[in-house]
Amino acid sequence: MHTRYGNSPNETASMNTSQLRENFLIEDLFVENEIKFTYSMYDRMIIGGAKPTNTKLVLGNYSELKSEYFLERREMGIINIGGDGKIVADGIEYLLAKQDCLYVGKGVVDVSFESISAENSAHFYILSCPAHAQFPTRLMTANEASPVTLGSTETANLRTIYKYIHLEGIRSSQLVVGLTKLAVGCVWNTMPTHVHDRRMEAYCYFDVPENQRVMHFMGHPQETRHLVVDNHQAVISPPWSIHSGSGTSNYSFIWGMAGENQVYSDMDAVDLKDLR
Repeated sequence: MHTRYGNSPNETASMNTSQLRENFLIEDLFVENEIKFTYSMYDRMIIGGAKPTNTKLVLGNYSELKSEYFLERREMGIINIGGDGKIVADGIEYLLAKQDCLYVGKGVVDVSFESISAENSAHFYILSCPAHAQFPTRLMTANEASPVTLGSTETANLRTIYKYIHLEGIRSSQLVVGLTKLAVGCVWNTMPTHVHDRRMEAYCYFDVPENQRVMHFMGHPQETRHLVVDNHQAVISPPWSIHSGSGTSNYSFIWGMAGENQVYSDMDAVDLKDLR
């Protein structure tokens, strides 16, 4: 497990490209037959990926957690963005097709990940944060996530939003997780942009076509920076930072949050004329 520390707006404003990527971009999210984790000091979110190509991967414990098992004091949200897969949580099997989400509650001891086919392996994107209440493990398919279409082709942001873990969906202690798919010919996400000082956020970009990229815009609204992001890479977004993106093609991304509240609409909008 790799640890990423917090950075202030002033510190981030002086970073060069390599430093920005070292602090905020997770490049090796999915490695064949491994579980990879990054521990962010922003709301102590853990961001990870499991790619069980031809073997079962078992969620282990980590010394950084100082716990008896991974979910002793934590909860976890998992979205599959690859081929069909299976997760077993305390002996109960859950089958996840692409874009299905599984919430695993605090207190679950044994968790494992498998692919149904080695030729089309599952890619389990994982978010975990501290939990102070216990909620039941629950599976939600993409169709059950009440998809909502927003935006327009005129502004290149026609998109469908799927909300999985939130106040009106799968209940959690503090984790909020959803997914956005951009329509063909549309490239902008989260623009006009916003910040929410009460919650950090993590973005996982996927379905980015080969040889295409997403330009992820971050930083204080008056001191913006950018990261060039490839398929199956994730970005850590501090509470004070904007988090918008524009791609060279349409793409999809998972957004996940932890922090002071779970109110999806709790955000501070930034007017386009105020961006620098």
